[in-house]
Amino acid sequence: MKIVIPGGTGQVGGLLRRALMARGDEVTVLSRRPEQLEHGVRHQVWDGRTLGAWADEVDGADAVINLAGRTVSCRYTDENLRQMMHSRVDSTRVVGEAIAKAAVPPRVWLQMSTATIYADARSRHDGLPQDETTGTIGGSEPDVPLYWEYSVRIARRWEQEQAAADTPRTRRVALRTAMVMTPDRGGVFDYLSWMTRMRLGGPVAGGQQYVSWIHGDDFVRAVELLLERDDITGPVNLASPGPVSQRDLMHSLRKAWGVRLGLPATRGMAELGALVLRTDTELLLKSRRVVPGRLLEAGFEFRHPVWPEAAGELAGAQGRRRARG
Repeated sequence: MKIVIPGGTGQVGGLLRRALMARGDEVTVLSRRPEQLEHGVRHQVWDGRTLGAWADEVDGADAVINLAGRTVSCRYTDENLRQMMHSRVDSTRVVGEAIAKAAVPPRVWLQMSTATIYADARSRHDGLPQDETTGTIGGSEPDVPLYWEYSVRIARRWEQEQAAADTPRTRRVALRTAMVMTPDRGGVFDYLSWMTRMRLGGPVAGGQQYVSWIHGDDFVRAVELLLERDDITGPVNLASPGPVSQRDLMHSLRKAWGVRLGLPATRGMAELGALVLRTDTELLLKSRRVVPGRLLEAGFEFRHPVWPEAAGELAGAQGRRRARG
């Protein structure tokens, strides 16, 4: 297949680039700054807001996988939140415009979204996990900081922009993605593993908040399924069937790394640590209990459905990479 990946230079983009090239696909990455990617990856510059020469790559492509968006690993200042919103909404809008004007539009448009679109699990009185049918979209929720609600607003606008695109000949799927766990440097697993090895991997604010996650291998395989299955449209949860509490998440990580001690942290301590690391406590304190209803209905079989096994496999892979230097 000929596949165009806007915003394909980040961690998830690298994961997909390598997998798609390995199976023989022709991959073109759109980004704001030319970068040295893997041998054989084509690169085209775009600004993520306006049509340009890059739109010719979309015309005649088999698929577009739009991953563009400012990283959420930052302080949630007003300016950063605005950049998160605009980078996602603007890039989705202009990808839709490129597909709409294409003489031969792509057969499928996979658009990155987020599992954060769902309501905080602590606001669900039934205590049940959320899939695409039963899930409650987030909004005004008690005991949730106002700026966290902005994350839900971003997710909703993100998906609305894809849904509003005039692309009747292109199948559209919104990838409501949980935390993608890979052994790569700089990813969420790398960050959590660093905390674990520093003996900081204990429960945060009690540790009862749910963490939804997906192993990188299963993320890639789910994307490959969605590229092929012409009968699947709309939102799809890319999350493992086994979300865990933050307490259990870190317990399994400590076991995987052979670390016995994990100091607990209060909410205030987590805020101080996030300030030092220039990130935000939402990544540690939000609670999303999301499950992959539509993937399971489609017959998808997870290779890493439970966290203890996945944590062990990822720690082993990262340890081997560290040993190789």
